[in-house]
Amino acid sequence: MLDQGKESILQFAPFQSAVDEGFWHRLSSLKLNKLGIDESPIPITGIYAPCLHNQVSNHLTLIAESLPPESSEQSFMPAISRGNRNRCPVPGILYNTNTLEGFQALDKQSLIRAEAEKIWEDINSGKVEEDSSVLLRFLVISFADLKKWSFHYWFAFPALVLDPPATVVHLKPAAQWFSVEEVESVRTACNDWRNMSSTTDVPFFLVSISSNSAVTIRHLADFEACQRDGHKVLFGFYDPCHLPNNPGWPLRNFLWFICRRWSLQKVYFFCYRENRGFADLELSLVGEASISNVQELRNHQNMPNVVGWEHNNKGRKTSRCINLAKTMDPTRLAIAAADLNLKLMRWRQLPSLNLNVLSSAKCLLLGAGTLGCQVARMLMAWGVRKITLVDSGKVSMSNPLRQSLYTLDDCLNGGEFKAKAAVKSLARIFPAVEAESVVMAIPMPGHPVPSQEETSVLEGCRHLHDLIDSHDAVFLLTDTRESRWLPSLLCANANKITITAGLGFDSFVVMRHGAGPLSSSDEVKAEDLNDLSAAVGSLSLMENIRIQRLGCYFCNDVVAPIDSTSNRTLDQQCTVTRPGLAPIASSLAVELLVGILHHPCGIFAKAEFSSSSDSGCEQPLGVLPHQIRGSLSQFSQMTLVGHASTSCTACSSTVVSEYRKRGLDFILQAINHPTYLEDLTGLTELMKSAGSFELDWDYEGGDEDEECVEI
Repeated sequence: MLDQGKESILQFAPFQSAVDEGFWHRLSSLKLNKLGIDESPIPITGIYAPCLHNQVSNHLTLIAESLPPESSEQSFMPAISRGNRNRCPVPGILYNTNTLEGFQALDKQSLIRAEAEKIWEDINSGKVEEDSSVLLRFLVISFADLKKWSFHYWFAFPALVLDPPATVVHLKPAAQWFSVEEVESVRTACNDWRNMSSTTDVPFFLVSISSNSAVTIRHLADFEACQRDGHKVLFGFYDPCHLPNNPGWPLRNFLWFICRRWSLQKVYFFCYRENRGFADLELSLVGEASISNVQELRNHQNMPNVVGWEHNNKGRKTSRCINLAKTMDPTRLAIAAADLNLKLMRWRQLPSLNLNVLSSAKCLLLGAGTLGCQVARMLMAWGVRKITLVDSGKVSMSNPLRQSLYTLDDCLNGGEFKAKAAVKSLARIFPAVEAESVVMAIPMPGHPVPSQEETSVLEGCRHLHDLIDSHDAVFLLTDTRESRWLPSLLCANANKITITAGLGFDSFVVMRHGAGPLSSSDEVKAEDLNDLSAAVGSLSLMENIRIQRLGCYFCNDVVAPIDSTSNRTLDQQCTVTRPGLAPIASSLAVELLVGILHHPCGIFAKAEFSSSSDSGCEQPLGVLPHQIRGSLSQFSQMTLVGHASTSCTACSSTVVSEYRKRGLDFILQAINHPTYLEDLTGLTELMKSAGSFELDWDYEGGDEDEECVEI
């Protein structure tokens, strides 16, 4: 049936690669979240299928699923599903380097030989008969520039070289090679093979033709059985190539396998190709390959030479580069870029950094002025995505220079509300932020409420209570002392993480409030809880715990908060500070929050100092102080600790209990009657006692300057 003709050297069409964009996104995520600086080879799985069109060759393609999953609970192997006719899985290996120089310096010849040795071993061990896809092993080297979203890569499809090369006689379309009876039988058998989920993605097979022209497709392991039955056998493979005069690259290693396994000098091969999902025998090819010195090749002990590095689109043997920045959605790019620095921290400096805790934390910022703007930006830099800003003021002409979220446009037409303008600015800076604005004034002690306004003030109290209750952390960033009282009380009642930042002209204080005085719960493992607030609450301790509770912003005061804005000159009404002060205080405030969220004791962590005796237990982020006080005039900073006062007007058990008992009536009385809180907490009696306090001096003679008592 085979026409005799002139033999010519068998030439193969090289494999072509294609990489789906999703593969690069998955590689970037895997690199940032799991691999870090690890350059160990990564097992991957490519997919290919027979040629589907007479003008276009098929490619070996990498998709997102080609890479192993990120989850540590799952096997570090790709997750390509089997049984898909258009996704024949092919095993591969990926070498991803940390630098472009490392990529360029890779020993490419050693890498391709190492992969070819696996193929050689699979041929000699008989593994090919169990899983023929190993004949198609490939490798990829790459460098991912995650700052520019460019990816350098190079594919290699290792092929064992026959020496001397095989020759071919009359390579022709399969429809011309088979008899008329055989053509229809071959087409039917191939379609049946491709339609069965168990065989559709098996790329190498046997075409067995009986004496009565009946055709069956069989596995490679059945070759001896076909010979015993006297059948004519063709060695078939899924050919990705569309060229009419050349078989595809998979035939190269297939011929070596046939030669080593069965010592055949003449090999009839069948390049299977399709059209619209069905066998196309006009496009498919059949040829006879002639292999000389078969016995010598079969007894060959050493692995033969290897070729297979892919040429680029210009026909040069070199790597390729793709840049995805222009094709990506700007918001997606912003998210990836924003997370980049945080994820890089986990590679070396801070492996324990918990980005999920940060991204899920809901932060409430009371005050959208100089401090509020800076804190919001620092929170976003740390990966916090849920921010609510509360302020009743409007942007004035003096604000944009000091308050970083505002521009001149926000000042026009009477000025936009600060909270709303700040949220718009945050969205422009980082579109993925989930920022909300609340325009409201905070009720304050010392600012009596007229009877006609009581309803609206009480409604504001309820709203503030609900806001604090629905957030995980609260920042007190208002510019008056008395405006911090009600939030301090509500945070102590709800046991919320609370951070205060306050500015003087050239000094600042940043502090974290201690846990609420009445919190208690059963011990629950924080990792078993999904909600961050629940996790914080699960750490609650009884009030009589042996470790003394840390104080709040008001714990060192001996007077209740009063009106600090009336009868003040302009410089006293405005927050007059050195411009560099707010960024420093704001950064420290956010760092305190991050430290609390990562501390095993959370809100209950005791005050830590760099020189403390238990510094050996220091957390990865460093010590977690209670208070930080700084002075720009002295360029100095110190950490202090202040324990909770039983007479505190904001967080003492007396005040919190009274609030729980009387609710809004208690708040209204505290607002309208300046001395009420002092009377309730015993500060009034304390001040009377202090007024009657007398000192007895004990002189023992000698020089008056010899001893000194400092009070």
